[in-house]
Amino acid sequence: MKPPSVEIEPTDFWNDPYPALAEMRASAPICFVPQLNATLFTKRDDIFTCEKMIDVFSSDQPGGLMTVLMGENMMRKDGEPHLLERKQAFPALSPRTVRDVWKAQFEHHTAEILDGFKSGQVIDLVTEYAMPVSGHALRHITGLTNITPQEMDGASQSMIDGVGNYAGDPDIENRCHAATKLLDDAIDDMLESGTASETSMLNVLHQTNQPMASIRANIKLAISGGQNEPRDAIAGTVSAMLSHPDQLKAIQNRENTWQQAFEEYARWMSPIGMSPRRVAKAFEWNGIELEAESRVFFMFGSANRDEAIFNSPDQFDITRNTAKAISFGAGPHFCAGAAASKTLISEVALPMLFERFPNMSLVKDTQYGGWAFRGPLSTIVKLD
Repeated sequence: MKPPSVEIEPTDFWNDPYPALAEMRASAPICFVPQLNATLFTKRDDIFTCEKMIDVFSSDQPGGLMTVLMGENMMRKDGEPHLLERKQAFPALSPRTVRDVWKAQFEHHTAEILDGFKSGQVIDLVTEYAMPVSGHALRHITGLTNITPQEMDGASQSMIDGVGNYAGDPDIENRCHAATKLLDDAIDDMLESGTASETSMLNVLHQTNQPMASIRANIKLAISGGQNEPRDAIAGTVSAMLSHPDQLKAIQNRENTWQQAFEEYARWMSPIGMSPRRVAKAFEWNGIELEAESRVFFMFGSANRDEAIFNSPDQFDITRNTAKAISFGAGPHFCAGAAASKTLISEVALPMLFERFPNMSLVKDTQYGGWAFRGPLSTIVKLD
């Protein structure tokens, strides 16, 4: 049978998708949502299995917004083309490079940012701490040290808005075009000057003779996925810990770790909430018929709150076993920057912030937004 149709209210879904996703998991785990013009997969095991079926669920989307606006990057390729570009980028993103090169850069810039704060100060962690921490890290990893963290953040947000612009808002599209031009100009300047670091993504890809169009697209991919998600995870994890003081005390007493806190936050709030696929050929799954060339959304945010996998999934609990979470994907497109993200967040940004201000407190409750990408709109804290 065809997937059942399930209506959503877009504003409510953006504000909090989890109630609607829970209803889908219970009554229609594979359903067509007309407001998104896509069939949503909402159960963890369905997504975990189907994401690996690249002959059916293809990442190749020639007419997709990401390809049209940002170029065809490795995330929008399958099989050997994807593996080749992933392999070419690996020296810049490998766990060894993160450990031996990038971690020291992360610590240096994070310390500088913390030096600018004072006890008793009220700040928005999203914009004043997490954003520059993430931006500086990404400047070095990509090789675009000729732009500021603020420019990096603005470009990332504009591209994310652009690739999610299913309503076709021209202002959003124009901002995305302006962001990609900023990045193209920065790439050109760094290549002309020859000053990108040896281990940067730009230099590594350039040395492999990867086509220039692919280099540009893959740098933009790294920025669209490597700025907002760490930024939101840093601020969101802090908010979650401050809202659960017993769990924070357990970390400060070394009973639990910041890695556990980050991995539970990534499950609980899923900064990357969805990954789109093109149905390459007619296919049936669990009795649901999918038409060729239709669009599927793998809802990672729903999978990570699947009641069949996680007990009390709406609760934040750092002692939870998160091994079955698919916060970074599950198949061949597992996030290439996962090692950098985990190190930046759980080994640098979180411990250094709490070492400096162990008694900080939330000034007001944190509000979250988004479903394809989700994070705190602001995280207002008093430093102490």
